[in-house]
Amino acid sequence: MSKILIIAEAGVNHNGDINLAKKLILAAKNADADFVKFQTFKTELNISINAIKADYQINNTGNSQSQFEMVKNLELSFDDFRELKEYSDDVGIGFLSTGFDFPSIDFLNDFEIPFYKIPSGEITNKPYLQHIARKGKDIILSTGMADLKEVKDAIEVIEAEGITRNRITVLHCNTEYPTPMQDVNLLAMNQMAEKLGVQIGYSDHTLGIEVPIAAVALGAKVIEKHFTLDRNLPGPDHAASLEPTELKEMVKTIRNIELAISGSGIKEPSASENKNRAIARKSLHLREDLKKDTVLQAHHLIALRPGDGISPMDIDQVIGKKIIEDKPQGVKLTWEDIR
Repeated sequence: MSKILIIAEAGVNHNGDINLAKKLILAAKNADADFVKFQTFKTELNISINAIKADYQINNTGNSQSQFEMVKNLELSFDDFRELKEYSDDVGIGFLSTGFDFPSIDFLNDFEIPFYKIPSGEITNKPYLQHIARKGKDIILSTGMADLKEVKDAIEVIEAEGITRNRITVLHCNTEYPTPMQDVNLLAMNQMAEKLGVQIGYSDHTLGIEVPIAAVALGAKVIEKHFTLDRNLPGPDHAASLEPTELKEMVKTIRNIELAISGSGIKEPSASENKNRAIARKSLHLREDLKKDTVLQAHHLIALRPGDGISPMDIDQVIGKKIIEDKPQGVKLTWEDIR
């Protein structure tokens, strides 16, 4: 079984501050995530000055700024990202960032990132999908707000540019921050695996760590989860993010679940429990003193621990046999004791 890929999504939780971004990188490393991921964009190429905020953005940042103004304050420069990539390399964690526009995608391509992550909002942006696919790298595609046909259409656009389906991982996702539990619809992840023939994963915006852990148990191969240094920091995404100790707990739990589901799938005793068979199981013992040649009946027998004698499952083969010599109450029967 391949290792579950865990992406610690810093996103824009650096609040436009490169020093805060470095602290997020270090927190992701300390949590043992595989990658830390940011968002690279030029605000003018992504948001019109008339774009309104989402409800969760208004709830978390107020309504005094437009969406354009809010996002512009969260923008880091290309030079900032070069520094963050170098810092990630220094501390020993994989660096990723989602490019939201063509210049950002082209810029990130120079970083030799192992794959591109396509955000949910771009799943219906054919020119964007084509531009990323033409880079020739593996692709992780988030699917928030999309129905199955839209996901299928996006995959076909990517495939048409030469990226085969086995190089595409599709993440089930809900873009409400935080996502209500009743809206997670986690089994849709498995529907996409079945209907689309792709590797699946889950990008989580719920509160807590339960749902990504459940996703791993259901077969997710990639988990992406937002995190922050402090949920009380100002900004649109902090409130729906994990804090560092929670991120570390999520990673640890996923690794445990990963081990728990990595067995053969065959129902058989494990190596560690074989030694418990004789201790926990029972075998046939005599309920009373018996004389030689007594014909054994059910009322003569009792099942007691330990279980290293005749199994109670074989009681029908014992009844009707004779004791070959006098035996006291409580003795454990063996096949050599009867004929």
